[in-house]
Amino acid sequence: MPPVSDDALEHLGKLARRRRAELGLALNDKNAAAGGLSNRTWQRVEKGLPIRETNYVKIDGLLQWAPGSCMRILEGGEPIPVEQISGNPDGQKSPVPPEVLDAEARDVVQLALIATATGTSAEEIREMSKRVVRDLREHGLI
Repeated sequence: MPPVSDDALEHLGKLARRRRAELGLALNDKNAAAGGLSNRTWQRVEKGLPIRETNYVKIDGLLQWAPGSCMRILEGGEPIPVEQISGNPDGQKSPVPPEVLDAEARDVVQLALIATATGTSAEEIREMSKRVVRDLREHGLI
């Protein structure tokens, strides 16, 4: 992660405090543990201090923001509350464009099939990966 300005960290802290208040969440060990991090880490975010990049997605979950929202804030954007995307007609759960998600999912499936499915043709692997992506999208997982 590139260096983040103090202003960006302070902005994230402000938005995190506001969102926690909106959700009626206490800043305590029980709630932090439910999100998979320590109370100290959560406090650091709200104080405008940096944390490990891998923990920002946990903060997203605790605050019911779409994955990547903390990073968007640190880059000058705004968070995406989960309730804003729950009514999205195409089921999109991520701020990443659907075509990028689809391509990434297809690549992952193809690599997994190549590594494990001996005797499967390239065309069969492509068709299986397309089907997996279609099924994931229909179930709202990507």
